Amino acid sequence: MRVEWTDQAKKGRKQIADYIRDRFGLRHKRDFIQEVNKAVKMLMRLPNVGSVEPLLADLPKTYRSIVVNHLSKIVYRIDDDIIYIVAFWDVRRDPKALANEIK
Repeated sequence: MRVEWTDQAKKGRKQIADYIRDRFGLRHKRDFIQEVNKAVKMLMRLPNVGSVEPLLADLPKTYRSIVVNHLSKIVYRIDDDIIYIVAFWDVRRDPKALANEIK
């Protein structure tokens, strides 16, 4: 399996990484990036490991999510042999906003 990030997901990942750097320092940002990379590698091995995202259950495609750390989760869908990471979600945001961003 291969992974493709949407621009929206890349932007979300960068925003969270920048927040961690500004709030906790560069070392914590590096740790966060390692956590993200570890989660993506796990997705490549076990693409269905994530839970079906309930906020997106009414959409025609199945979206799943996995928690990266206490601040974020990866929202993705699988088409054939490609994992599309469609959102890198800050879990402190309003959950309803996730559905609006994906639609």
